[in-house]
Amino acid sequence: MFDVKKKEMMWGGRRLVLETGKIARQADGAVLVTYGDTKVLCTAVAQKQPKPGIDFFPLTINYQEKTFAAGKIPGGFFKREGRPSEKETLTSRLIDRPIRPLFADGFRNETQVICTVLAHDLENDPDVPALIGAAAALTISGIPFLGPLGGARVGYIDGQYVLNPLADQLPDSTLDLIVAGTQEGVLMVESEASELDEDVMLGAVMFGYREFQKVIDLIIQLAETCAKEPWTVPPPLAAEASVKARLKELAEASIRDAYAITVKQSRVEALSSAKEAAFKALADEMGDDFNAQLAGGLMKKLEKDVVRGNILKTGMRIDGRDTKSVRPISAEVGILDRAHGSALFTRGETQALVVTTLGTGQDEQIIDALEGEYREHFMLHYNFPPYSVGEASFLKSPGRREIGHGKLAWRAIHPLLPSKADFPYTLRVVSEITESNGSSSMASVCGSSMSLMDAGVPLVRSCAGIAMGLIKEGDEFAVLSDILGDEDHLGDMDFKVAGTELGITALQMDIKITSITEEIMKIALAQAQQGRIHILNEMEHGITAVRQSVSEHAPRITTMTVPRDKIRDIIGAGGKVIREICEVTGAKIDIEDDGTVKVAAVDAEAGERAVKWIHSIVAEPEVGVIYDGKIVKIMDFGAFVNFFGARDGLVHISELAKERVGSVGDVVSEGQAVKVKVLAIDDRGKVKLSMRAVNQETGEDLGEAPREGGGRR
Repeated sequence: MFDVKKKEMMWGGRRLVLETGKIARQADGAVLVTYGDTKVLCTAVAQKQPKPGIDFFPLTINYQEKTFAAGKIPGGFFKREGRPSEKETLTSRLIDRPIRPLFADGFRNETQVICTVLAHDLENDPDVPALIGAAAALTISGIPFLGPLGGARVGYIDGQYVLNPLADQLPDSTLDLIVAGTQEGVLMVESEASELDEDVMLGAVMFGYREFQKVIDLIIQLAETCAKEPWTVPPPLAAEASVKARLKELAEASIRDAYAITVKQSRVEALSSAKEAAFKALADEMGDDFNAQLAGGLMKKLEKDVVRGNILKTGMRIDGRDTKSVRPISAEVGILDRAHGSALFTRGETQALVVTTLGTGQDEQIIDALEGEYREHFMLHYNFPPYSVGEASFLKSPGRREIGHGKLAWRAIHPLLPSKADFPYTLRVVSEITESNGSSSMASVCGSSMSLMDAGVPLVRSCAGIAMGLIKEGDEFAVLSDILGDEDHLGDMDFKVAGTELGITALQMDIKITSITEEIMKIALAQAQQGRIHILNEMEHGITAVRQSVSEHAPRITTMTVPRDKIRDIIGAGGKVIREICEVTGAKIDIEDDGTVKVAAVDAEAGERAVKWIHSIVAEPEVGVIYDGKIVKIMDFGAFVNFFGARDGLVHISELAKERVGSVGDVVSEGQAVKVKVLAIDDRGKVKLSMRAVNQETGEDLGEAPREGGGRR
């Protein structure tokens, strides 16, 4: 019934299996990838006809994790998977970035790749198997995909590169890097590192490149047994050559003049005018044969040729800079008085307003992942409002781009944060992009570093980021530092490097051509290092060191450790005690299973009262010490006094006063404040107290003075 084709090999110490022909047979391509005991089903489907009226390639990549893959039922009210998690969104982007450049030029058919995690062994992350499976499914589908493609994860442990480190190895690794590419070279890099130098990072990229060649060979072996006939890509329209030539005559000079304007908005207006004039002239000449979509695509190519050719020929860029210069930088902190930390970072026409908020353990984000539920105490959120590029449009919830840019900045800052033990705050950083023309994610890195320092967060070192570009024609190429938006759109590479003066903390690379060489990457890394150091120096004009204390508007956190068997006493039945402490003092209290208690309060006095209250609950009373208490119950034989948090003790009738007492009610009443001295604590924890031994007005210890009018009763 099934014509199953399977290829497998040992890779990184585990078995990698590619299988097709049994599941999802109606898809154009479907491959079940098994790595260890992790299984991902990857499918590829494209519509048979191009989507009319578009001038871009409509590709959608969806990575989805099913909770049954880890033997779990989704949490929440609705017991089914809902909107994509951050991990699913980031992995979808991870797969999209190296795959998108490899489709045939001119292919406009709507295409969808779906990668579904069916089993997760909690050792091997499904993201790399999903990337491999997506490439394999496209390769065998017949869709005009110029693959195959491979990918790998690289760790760096004890000075050695590790291929596809297991989940329990990653905490010991100073590097978590994913690299993807073809036989010719690297197409995509995504990484987080602990201040590693450029040579180590480049070595990791090339190590991964060499290792995923085996995966590419395996995909080719599978394709040789089952690949479908390749689709035919429609040839360019017959009129394209003549329209292209005429557009060049009509618009090239005005486009060159427009790109000589250094101010973005003025340049955009000039380009729009040049395009409008050329299209009007062309429409008048061609009449009903005028194709606006074709003309629009050719105009973009003409712009690309003008910009790229000028950079390669003269070494001068759109805004008049050479290839290595960074735009003017302004760095300020403390611009929002009530914020715990704030910074405004401006680089040319790119600007990020970054704000830090300090919270408590109750503010941590709870993440329900396939690997299990965990808490995240550092969040970095990136927002890109339309006004930042002079546009008016609907405000939408964060999309893939916003989530991806925020995570890149998170990776850059994360290795530099203090431990929770040293700085027990929950950190939320929000980067609002207020202007954009160039890398706003790298501006977010710079602004986040400054904002955290302004908030008093003891970062290991200041961190900066820079975006590099590439123009490559044949053997000629130019690496560009601090690229503009137009250079990103019209160039061949978006290469983002973030780090400190000592090394790299995050590296992200996307290539729009088939691949780049090790030589180009080495030049780009060296040039990025120069730019990063320059930006770090400029940031020091805004702030040179971490603030000595947190803002007066931020909560003060006091950390204390209590015996684990006392945790229940602090919480109380149904949380009654801890709620009372919080309501009375106004403090927030977090208690961990190991007995760590964190008390947070903006008002220092409120925090001190809460700490004293907790101390009174967990500490043990001492014999001979005098305490303040309150009468809680009267009996014939004496009175019970609450004197030490929730602790009660008995004042026998003989210890109520120096004189003989006939009735307890004659001396004390319920609710009365008294001073008591601890006389003894028996082996069952019962406490014997005395009021007679204490001066009730001054609190003076009277010792064991004899009773007036006689001895003890």
